[in-house]
Amino acid sequence: MVFSSFTFLFYFLPAFLLVYFLAPVSWKNTVIFAASLIFYYYGVREYPYYVLLMLLTLAVNYTAARYMMRCRRRRGKTICLAAGMTWNMGCLFVFKYADFLSGNLNFLLERTGIGVSIPCIRLVLPIGISFYTFQISSYLMDVYREKVPAERSLLTLGTYLCMFPQLIAGPIVTYSEVRIQMRSREHSFRNLENGLREFTIGLILKVLIANRVGNLWTQVNSIGYESISCPLAWLGIAAYTFQIYFDFYGYSLMAKGLGRMMGFDFPDNFQDPYLSRSMTEFWRRWHMTLGSWFREYVYIPLGGNRCHLYRNLFLVWMLTGLWHGANWNFVLWGFFLFLLLTAEKCGLKKLLDRVPALGHLYMLLIIPLSWLLFAVTDLKQFAVYLGRLFPFFAQTGSTVFRGDFVKYGSAYFWPLAAALLCCTGIPRKIYETKKYTLTATFVLVLLFWACVYCMYLGLDDPFLYYQF
Repeated sequence: MVFSSFTFLFYFLPAFLLVYFLAPVSWKNTVIFAASLIFYYYGVREYPYYVLLMLLTLAVNYTAARYMMRCRRRRGKTICLAAGMTWNMGCLFVFKYADFLSGNLNFLLERTGIGVSIPCIRLVLPIGISFYTFQISSYLMDVYREKVPAERSLLTLGTYLCMFPQLIAGPIVTYSEVRIQMRSREHSFRNLENGLREFTIGLILKVLIANRVGNLWTQVNSIGYESISCPLAWLGIAAYTFQIYFDFYGYSLMAKGLGRMMGFDFPDNFQDPYLSRSMTEFWRRWHMTLGSWFREYVYIPLGGNRCHLYRNLFLVWMLTGLWHGANWNFVLWGFFLFLLLTAEKCGLKKLLDRVPALGHLYMLLIIPLSWLLFAVTDLKQFAVYLGRLFPFFAQTGSTVFRGDFVKYGSAYFWPLAAALLCCTGIPRKIYETKKYTLTATFVLVLLFWACVYCMYLGLDDPFLYYQF
């Protein structure tokens, strides 16, 4: 079920809020858990056993954490951790990476002339498995490190894992961040109002900006990379750069708003990342909960900055690339970011920090190029697109449509201008100063119904991060 859909906005959400606020405090987690299972079932209704997979993951980790607390020796705790993590990462590997591995092994076997092939299982990826696997794994590792006690209530742990606002695409919330709120949180009209406002802003960013500029990227793909001019190629990748930001940022704001309605305070996931002056700064501002997860549970345990710095960076960014998708373009994307961050640690960042204008120019080039690796999964097509971006390095054909940049630039001028303005953070700052005024409320209501109208016209797309 997509947040930006009539089903969610006018059926599921009102019904949930009505039941939630009428329910006694002791029943509120039960309402969230039940609603989250309904929400998830609706999304995987063609594969209903994926609900059982998530519940099995809950049961395995609940049991492993409980046994871990009973073990007096470190060895016993380690065995419980290993058992739980084997299940978590095993499920993620089978559903997300098994075919990628078997496909590459078959390629190597074919090239070596060995008459053996490994069958592909071709399983459909369960929605949200990357996110809920990381969440429950962080819980298990925190129990092992005695950062949090093992949760006694299966219902409470299930509410944490399955909570529908961030179940499908994050933000990745660790149990330690919401443990106290799971049992004691404020339910008030002000929280409901602030949550609705935050949700509406996220909906606006998704429907009125991300979807509109995303249409330009879709049209560039429909034309074919061989037939676009250099200016249109840059305009197209700029559109994707805006789309992926406002799509995911919009979702994160909607998730945060939904959590606020229920009394939860979810962490921020973005902090004006396109204002960064280096890739190091960018990844401190982009998808911050994922970055925190890798830093806390992979980078620091490997030694962090203390030892084997570049090895640790390499492993983290290879895993980050693979987390986003089982394809070589994601591996190359992770490697590209590793190279950039390594260069910045070797002295480039000091130069960029010293000359802010240079840093912004550098990121103006690097951000779209990094997203191109992310967006184009076919490496041959990636090479073609790169040739369009830099035609003086590549031999281009003669099939380019004259004036394509002017045609599409004029058609998408206002959505692109709105995206560029919102990247600066200025509209948000103005809103915060006028948040509770009648004017700000009127504008939010007006833009909400503009979103509804666009959805009515069918101008809506699934969230990009649903596929990860």
